[in-house]
Amino acid sequence: MSHDHDHAAHGASRRRLIAVIAIVVVVFVLEIAGSALSGSLALLADAGHLLSDLVGLIVALVAATVAARPATDRQTFGFQRVEVFGAMVNSLILIGVAVSVAVGAIVRLSGGHPHVEGGWMLAVALVGLAGNVAGLLILRGSSKASINMRGAYLEVLGDALGSLAAIVAAVLILTTGFAQADAVASLLIAVLIVPRAVSLLREVVRVLSESAPVSTDVAEIRQHILGTAGVVAVHDVHVWAITSGAPVFSAHVVVSPDVFSQGRAGALLDELGGCLNHHFDVEHSTFQLEPAEHAAHEGDTHR
Repeated sequence: MSHDHDHAAHGASRRRLIAVIAIVVVVFVLEIAGSALSGSLALLADAGHLLSDLVGLIVALVAATVAARPATDRQTFGFQRVEVFGAMVNSLILIGVAVSVAVGAIVRLSGGHPHVEGGWMLAVALVGLAGNVAGLLILRGSSKASINMRGAYLEVLGDALGSLAAIVAAVLILTTGFAQADAVASLLIAVLIVPRAVSLLREVVRVLSESAPVSTDVAEIRQHILGTAGVVAVHDVHVWAITSGAPVFSAHVVVSPDVFSQGRAGALLDELGGCLNHHFDVEHSTFQLEPAEHAAHEGDTHR
């Protein structure tokens, strides 16, 4: 029953993502055309933002599709890490877009008064905002279901903020004739892009370098294990992530002699695994139980 429910949830997530991707593609094409017709750098910046988010949404769709695939003898942890490589591409695109937009905006601000068709700019930006709002409504129902879908929701939310900036700039151009508002809006969109790009890239580096996830307190996990009845010591503790939100844990656990003599090894493994799952949201944990005499001649160990 649980498997059927998970399968249905994955199917619903994929359908929502496909619908939002279709909306983003339409808005992206309109903003490229609108930028050409109006001369608006803000629309071009938002289109670049959309291109990056389109990559992110496609990665989310791929991740939602491959997450259900079983592990193989080659891909022993499954295929979830594809999301990490996609995020790396996405972050590099975001940084490239932000830099190019910022340079273009600075050139415009220092180069006089460019001609921008405020009417075209406003019309296209309004269509873009409508598309973003539709995407947010579609994704809202599953944004709390997984980190993958929450990331997709935030992608579209960022687009909506970019469209709002373009709308404000267009209104200023139409009402005051201040054409430089377009360049200012472009700089604002670039500023909105950079923090997310840096955050994405930092997360990619953390996962690929197999660092412990930021939200995981290794010392606290060690204390929980040591506080379990029958555990004498713990060493060779490793915590890393296959992808964001999927931590993996392994450790060698030295136990008292009665754990083996009384046949309590299986119960202890269940207790340790349940502790990590319940308290630290670690679903995949591996423990090697060993008597004290084995640990003493195991060779190089670390905390």
